[in-house]
Amino acid sequence: MTENSSTPPISAYLDALTQQIEKKLQSALASPSQRRNLLQELFADIALEVDDRARDLILSTEVDVISPAEDGNDGPLCFFDVLADYYVQVPESGQHILDLIVQLWSQSYASNIFTLLFHKWLFQAQLDNRDVLIRYSSALVHGATNVFWIDIQTNTRRFQSFFRYLLEEVALEPMRLSKIPVQAQRDLYLLLSRFIFFYNSVDKLESFLHLCPVFPNAFLVGSPADFFVIEIADQLQKLKVEPVLLHYLSQLKVLRGIELRMTTSTRLKTCLYSFTSPGGPMYPTRAVRHAAWEALDLLFPVGRYPRHIISLFFRLLYPWYWPSSCWNFVMSCIRAILYSLLRLIFSSWDKIQDPKHS
Repeated sequence: MTENSSTPPISAYLDALTQQIEKKLQSALASPSQRRNLLQELFADIALEVDDRARDLILSTEVDVISPAEDGNDGPLCFFDVLADYYVQVPESGQHILDLIVQLWSQSYASNIFTLLFHKWLFQAQLDNRDVLIRYSSALVHGATNVFWIDIQTNTRRFQSFFRYLLEEVALEPMRLSKIPVQAQRDLYLLLSRFIFFYNSVDKLESFLHLCPVFPNAFLVGSPADFFVIEIADQLQKLKVEPVLLHYLSQLKVLRGIELRMTTSTRLKTCLYSFTSPGGPMYPTRAVRHAAWEALDLLFPVGRYPRHIISLFFRLLYPWYWPSSCWNFVMSCIRAILYSLLRLIFSSWDKIQDPKHS
């Protein structure tokens, strides 16, 4: 096939990608038994990082196909980043793909594919059919939840650019957020609340809480901060990847000083306290227990010492934990003594080297 000289290389490249996506979707429609596997493969393909040759072509082209935010500075440049911008600028190119996805709507990976390819198009297209808008908005939240959890489970941030678009270009832009139904706005807010720590966006937290949409049960639950903390507490209970859990616990310091209802504070305190003891139901590691104690003492300094005494008392009720506790205590003491000796030696050496300051 000879490429038309008047067609920009990047457009021809993206057109070819679009055709491949269409073929994969058509194959999924034609093969019910292989449908799930084909959609899973397609999802994996569009989530791949763009290779160096294609990346050079995309970033060096004179055609404004991708936005500056997607130039790779926030993480890897993936195929969905480029295609999402392309389907906004050339909507007719993605229409057939969208029609095929709608026919596959009941499949588990269909919402994921729709979310990655059309999340920007959804907030910039003019959709007059309210039922269609509700369907697309629900698929967006459902698909975004799935892909963010993929990052959580693998402790990667492949979809960080997608998260930041939803946070900075949608949630923090009332005009754009208002394009989707009110219920979808609330669902999106709760979704972003659960992952804002993971994607290192706490610097936007104040604006995020300020622009929180109105919830129907706000009178019963409390302020936007209460909704946010409740979601964070629930998220902590679901995390099973230790580095991710430690990251969340380290990010909790931003909640210091935020006014919360008593019920919300108790909920967060109970959640953190559940990570401070070995054994069920959480079975936290020693690193997690220490991180939870640090967060608990920082956010709730009142009652700090009684909490530690009570915790020690309950630890004494389980003799099988004594050997490990004693070992860790002895090792901590040895390390502290060694560090003190090293500081003393280096301090003495500095005085010998510089007698004028002795």
